[in-house]
Amino acid sequence: MILIRSILATAAAAAVVAAVYRLTSRNRPQAPRAVPPVLDAFRQHRSGLEVEAAGRVERVLSDDRKGTPHERFIVRIADSVTVLVAHNLDLAPRVPLAPGDSVELRGEYEWSERGGTIHWTHDDPAGRHETGWIHQIPLNATSEGHRATNLY
Repeated sequence: MILIRSILATAAAAAVVAAVYRLTSRNRPQAPRAVPPVLDAFRQHRSGLEVEAAGRVERVLSDDRKGTPHERFIVRIADSVTVLVAHNLDLAPRVPLAPGDSVELRGEYEWSERGGTIHWTHDDPAGRHETGWIHQIPLNATSEGHRATNLY
């Protein structure tokens, strides 16, 4: 009887975990899809592309306060290429970044000679644009032996 109760309790807990995961998975980074890499987009002078990128934060810049406020930071994605990330503060929370933090992100790439800009790193409340995200891995963050990460 105790064994049956234990099995039922374990099954119930697993069902709850699965349900919570399904409800929250829309806000988690998904496995990379077939999207053009940022380096290819930069080399080909392409814009308006949904991209996923990863790199280290080089600099955290002052916010852009012209029009809609945007948090701005520079990410090095390759030895010779950096991109500006413009993260809309009206539609998403600030990402508390520091130089050296690793980030993975999804957004729309716009080419420029300086490396380009990635924006739309957040949900579109009107539902007309693909959802973007920023996954932060702080430089020295650990939690019980695992790297602590934050999703924005």
